Amino acid sequence: MHHHLRPAMMPVLAAAVLLLATLSQAHNITRILAQHPEFSTFNHYLTLTHLAPEINGRTTITVCAVDNAAMDELLSKHPSIYTIKNILSLHVLLDYFGAKKLHQITNGTALAATMYQATGTAPGSAGFVNITDLHGGKVGFGAENNDGTLTSTFVKSVEEMPYNISVIQISKILPSAAAEAPAPAPTQQNLTSIMSKHGCKVFADTLSSFGDALTTFNDNLGGGLTVFCPLDDAFKAFLPKFKNLTASGKLALLEFHGVPVYQSLATLKSNNGLQNTLATDGANKFDFTVQNDGEDVTLNTRLTTAKITDTIIDQQPLAVFAINKVLLPKELFKGQALAPAPAPEPSAADAPAPAKGKKKKKKAADAPAADSNSDAPADSPGDAADDTADDSNGAVIPEGRSFGNVVIALGLVFGLPLVL
Repeated sequence: MHHHLRPAMMPVLAAAVLLLATLSQAHNITRILAQHPEFSTFNHYLTLTHLAPEINGRTTITVCAVDNAAMDELLSKHPSIYTIKNILSLHVLLDYFGAKKLHQITNGTALAATMYQATGTAPGSAGFVNITDLHGGKVGFGAENNDGTLTSTFVKSVEEMPYNISVIQISKILPSAAAEAPAPAPTQQNLTSIMSKHGCKVFADTLSSFGDALTTFNDNLGGGLTVFCPLDDAFKAFLPKFKNLTASGKLALLEFHGVPVYQSLATLKSNNGLQNTLATDGANKFDFTVQNDGEDVTLNTRLTTAKITDTIIDQQPLAVFAINKVLLPKELFKGQALAPAPAPEPSAADAPAPAKGKKKKKKAADAPAADSNSDAPADSPGDAADDTADDSNGAVIPEGRSFGNVVIALGLVFGLPLVL
């Protein structure tokens, strides 16, 4: 027996196909360029400067790639990684230019904003690229603040996903005095001053009063540092608990708010998962999980879920983000806030489950007493493993759930039996 789609089902089928196509639209610039070895150096530096995840997080974008010979010419000047990031971000246009559009530019010339412009650090019109149709079918490219000189030309289209991402090759790196300007040395960045000026003065002052903690933060500036600083209201409210910690506990809590790697907001969004911190020391994990829900990025310590509310500074090698809560490491605040429901008899409720380990059960019962004065690691290696498993499972659920929703939706559309 043959089943034919009723005419009324055709629009629904079309919608379902469109839905699947939309879900597969996400692009990965690293994977695209990996298929073309002549761009391996350009691809490597997109990863090294953390531009790759920022490109992957945007739609309607054009990447102007250059081959290895053009990159060698740039690298021969020994620019800093910060300078390389500025230069390459000038090669990422915030609009879609496929080969056809490049040869049909209205009035023959266009001015395209770039990722360098989007950083807010490009002076004047330095973050724009001039694209002009030239005689003989050529298309020229030039940095807008380069006296109108078109120093590079369109070579070929590498990959096009209209109107999501276009990867094209241009002949040479676009010179830009602004993008090539040397960055201030990391040691010249006054970390506490930056935080104080952007709503995190209480945390900054506390950090300044603990020389060992501040030294740890400053020592990591050169190699890359990401700081999550609690806003003033949040840290003020936490100060009574902070004062009850021992000296080593106070040090660990402050260092828990720093990660020894530079990460932009786009990197955090694309690299969800566990993060080690400046307080991490062997068995004392002092880690938290980064998760994002759309544009919101949260940090989950198992005891606290804090949200990033603002980007205070993002200039490689330093990123500083404001957060709405103090991060409480489970190593210091054993099990506190793990049971949000105010059960009147927690010990009785917990009693039926002694099987997995009496130690853990005892910790849960003792949690209120451990609130203020303990800074010893709370977890045995076995507990830490359980926590890690829980965290990773938690990070995977949203993705699985969204895929399940698609399967259910398509099943309903086509009247298929659902087995989940």
